[in-house]
Amino acid sequence: MGDGGGAAPKLGSTTALLGLIAGAGASYGIYKLVSGGGWRRNKKRASGGDTRGVKGGQPREGAVQPGSLLARVSGLDVVGGRAEGRWAAEAASDDIGSKPSGSLEPHHLNMLLSCLQTTSNPSHKCQILLTLGNAAAFTGNQDLIRELGGLHTIASFLSDPEPKVRVQTLNALNNLSMNIQNQEELKVYVSQVVELIEISPVNSDLQLAALRLLTNLSVTDKYQHLLKGSIKLLFSLLIVSNEALQIQALKVLVNLSSNPDMMDDIVQTQVPASVVLLFDIRTPLEVLLRLLTFAGNLKAWRPSAQVADELRGKQDCLFRVLLDESPQLHSRLLQLLSHPVGEVQAQVARFLT
Repeated sequence: MGDGGGAAPKLGSTTALLGLIAGAGASYGIYKLVSGGGWRRNKKRASGGDTRGVKGGQPREGAVQPGSLLARVSGLDVVGGRAEGRWAAEAASDDIGSKPSGSLEPHHLNMLLSCLQTTSNPSHKCQILLTLGNAAAFTGNQDLIRELGGLHTIASFLSDPEPKVRVQTLNALNNLSMNIQNQEELKVYVSQVVELIEISPVNSDLQLAALRLLTNLSVTDKYQHLLKGSIKLLFSLLIVSNEALQIQALKVLVNLSSNPDMMDDIVQTQVPASVVLLFDIRTPLEVLLRLLTFAGNLKAWRPSAQVADELRGKQDCLFRVLLDESPQLHSRLLQLLSHPVGEVQAQVARFLT
């Protein structure tokens, strides 16, 4: 858990608390969240402010009250990982920077972190994590959450028994990782995130969310060495996964292959020989373009004759599959020269020259 402790913070009297939250544009929904361990206390309360807009006069479990601070922040879209090598903060500011709920004060974030540690309801955990993740689309909140010890509090839910909680945890960490100082603290969770990919069902939301986080953490070369042992896993995902996961796995591989210091580890990795089959006109365009970018980065690497001979002795290593004058790959690349998309043709020509 984080430094916030296990109990919701005391902010003086109930009147003062309600006045503070009302001043931030919130209502009874956020008061219930921070005032004692549950979002739904008594189903038999008389109809009033906490049952607005709910059929039958009863609030749905886990529902966030309209107009509350939590509802306003949770209404923002979670910002996912962006294309390799780019920070998503700029896009986030364009998309949602003008919304009034984008700027939370430290005590609001502290309340949410405290509630996250005290609730046992998976739906409540997901809603709080979603709120924190949305707030973390803004640079100021990324810093505040770190300063409040929130990075480690949130990351502790990577081991939550509920898959949906782990997904929201990864989404929140993804937004928080768009910050260099946050990355320094989050690097310790790389192996745990990789393990989640290994043990999660293929094509699951968990795998996709984990890959998005790894994409952000591999944008610079500072922490790429932490993924050396994961290259084989990333190639396995290319073979068995759907298009969305293939794209995300390739984003990580493109990041890694842009670092010359990673090349020795990449070319020695044992990969499925069937990866060559992806160099095909029927491969989805976004997958094919990233695959060609990755291959082009590999081609720019020039091993010595001695190193090349050593790699030829390693069965199914990436060097033999994609670089060592593979007749099957060469044939497929020639066919791609007639691809209808000019960018594909250009990348193929770059590889063949």
